[in-house]
Amino acid sequence: MRNRNWRLIAVGSVLLVLAVLFFLSMRDMTPWSNDPAALMRTVGEVSGAVGGISLVMIVFGLIGRKASA
Repeated sequence: MRNRNWRLIAVGSVLLVLAVLFFLSMRDMTPWSNDPAALMRTVGEVSGAVGGISLVMIVFGLIGRKASA
């Protein structure tokens, strides 16, 4: 039996929510940007990287550690 790491799952979930909120909030700022395409490209890369890291954290947290005997 494996023990889930709830702290890792919680931090991964919070990071995932923050990545989505960052992307959506920056999407509203594109009309005021000098280069909206470059802005959204950068924002997409950053939020995608943070989202990917958070998904890996959630998966590792769900896998957990081997229970001690």
